[in-house]
Amino acid sequence: MHVPVPLTVAVAVAQPACVPLDVAANSAAHAAAVLRSGARLVVFPELSLTGYDLAAEAVSPDDPRLRPLVTACGEAGATALAGAPVRAADGREYLATLAVTGQGARCVYGKMWLHGAESGRFTPGEKPQVLVVDGHRLGLAVCYDAAVPDHAAGTAALGIDAYVASTLYGPGPEQAARRDGHMSRTALAHGVWAVLATSAGPSGTYERTSGGSGIWAPDGTAVVQAGPEAGALVSAAVGGARPASKAS
Repeated sequence: MHVPVPLTVAVAVAQPACVPLDVAANSAAHAAAVLRSGARLVVFPELSLTGYDLAAEAVSPDDPRLRPLVTACGEAGATALAGAPVRAADGREYLATLAVTGQGARCVYGKMWLHGAESGRFTPGEKPQVLVVDGHRLGLAVCYDAAVPDHAAGTAALGIDAYVASTLYGPGPEQAARRDGHMSRTALAHGVWAVLATSAGPSGTYERTSGGSGIWAPDGTAVVQAGPEAGALVSAAVGGARPASKAS
């Protein structure tokens, strides 16, 4: 029996307050955001489970500290994209995106374009990746990936409906303009939705970050966008015509 793909999928971008190196506390905050969002997909910033600290210990997908987030995703019928350092079986480490559902967590993407000191510890991901949620093809990115046009082009070539980036930008108007420009240009260049979850407040070794998580339509215009404050969460129906949106 053919099951039709929903025209839209409810997507939320969250920028929770981050407790440095406290995976348990951050997992609980992620779980609360999932339950609050009412969304099918909830996207969190780069290294959201540890904060942006390149010395953070690797997080295993089966880490029991992730149980609150797994449970929340099961209750909500949601998929969460959370950020963490992850160690592969061969010992290589990645700045990774974990996809979390009620069945558990798994590593679905490793950041391809490392930036600055990241290359001293981490291995770049090998290729673009797509995650399918309710039939919608979501191309994944982590932070500096989203600043590299070739990354968006290579990911879009896989046939995606949305480009989904977990990031961190510094504070101030110049960084905010870079953040919004990256998303708007990618959406317009490839005719896809652009989804951005970015840190707000302190994150690891960053005392201040930009906030401003949001969702851009394929014409490059922002549909919904959070402010700079930690704890903000906004959502929209992604796909189909330009949607209604909400903030909380």
